[in-house]
Amino acid sequence: MILSDRDIKLYIKEGGLGFKPQLSNDQIGPASIDLKLGNIFKIFRPERYLSLDVKKGIPLEYLESVEVKDDAPFILHPHMFVLAATKEYVMIPDDISMKVEGKSTLGRVGLLVHTAGFVDPGFEGHITLELSNQGNLPIVIYPGMYICQADCQMMSSPAEVPYNKRKKSLYSKQRGPVAPNTKNLFERKK
Repeated sequence: MILSDRDIKLYIKEGGLGFKPQLSNDQIGPASIDLKLGNIFKIFRPERYLSLDVKKGIPLEYLESVEVKDDAPFILHPHMFVLAATKEYVMIPDDISMKVEGKSTLGRVGLLVHTAGFVDPGFEGHITLELSNQGNLPIVIYPGMYICQADCQMMSSPAEVPYNKRKKSLYSKQRGPVAPNTKNLFERKK
């Protein structure tokens, strides 16, 4: 069941669902929460490697971090892909999951905003976003603008092992956009 604005506000008020900084009333829609774009972008530098082998892991020097001041532009060129994060640090209780989607207005200009899509119960941290310009023109974006929306889904019962207690979880309490860690893509050998 997707929570309504009334239930989202109640979960926040009772302390089960948290956001830092605190959400404004304008960010809570009828059935979703608008989240803002943070200031840090991680740019992939393809000239440094011929390919990415997910089995070997992603070398940190493949990514370059760029910090943009509030209200300063960041230009996403056609076919460019970067990692960014929500400005909000999110704390999700054990009985709620989130589904994060890009804003439809941005999709209509060719900007695809993606995350893993699904945020597990018990997750805490900034939500890393994958931004991709699929259009033919550069797109200018700004820290603090609304970049995505998240709906909150009530689970049938609290998770037995929430994200923050699962050994396989790699991104708990992440700050800013976090580079990919591929070690959980393969089954562990015993």
